[in-house]
Amino acid sequence: MNAAFVERLAAAEIGATFNFYREGEGASVRCERLAAYLEERAGAAWILVGEAAGYRGARVSGIPFTSERQLTGSAPGESTATIVHRVLAELRVLEHVLLWNLVPTHPHAAGNAATNRAPTKAEIAAARPFLGELADGRRVIPVGRLAQAELGGAYVRHPSHGGAAAFRAGLLEYGLGN
Repeated sequence: MNAAFVERLAAAEIGATFNFYREGEGASVRCERLAAYLEERAGAAWILVGEAAGYRGARVSGIPFTSERQLTGSAPGESTATIVHRVLAELRVLEHVLLWNLVPTHPHAAGNAATNRAPTKAEIAAARPFLGELADGRRVIPVGRLAQAELGGAYVRHPSHGGAAAFRAGLLEYGLGN
């Protein structure tokens, strides 16, 4: 399932987003990493869903909420990824949580790959089947206002821009780490 899932994702056109599983240097490595990650987390009871892949996170590493620095010790780090992994490790639930995004590809400002923009409604709709497949049988935790608006459930503060403590508290309210 994982290889076929990643192949479908790499072939997907999700609006004006950059599909880093298909395009750019290292696309095959990102596909391999994602397939291995999905296999590793196949039994995860929870799925933590953010907005979209960031230009310093998943766009480089291939894994949602994860920077290349976390995987290899070099290359760019990303503060949200660092906080998410730290908090999940502190709560001792990292291996029980699958990380994903409403839009698994990278929405960016036209002509500037080193930016993040909110995904459009059409991009979210185009990506929804991927989320639906991964969320099946898991408890969904939306992270951030856009994910919460799309998925419902209790709001969990996005960890960026001073939100780490509120992010942790939101996860505890969902029962993670209890």
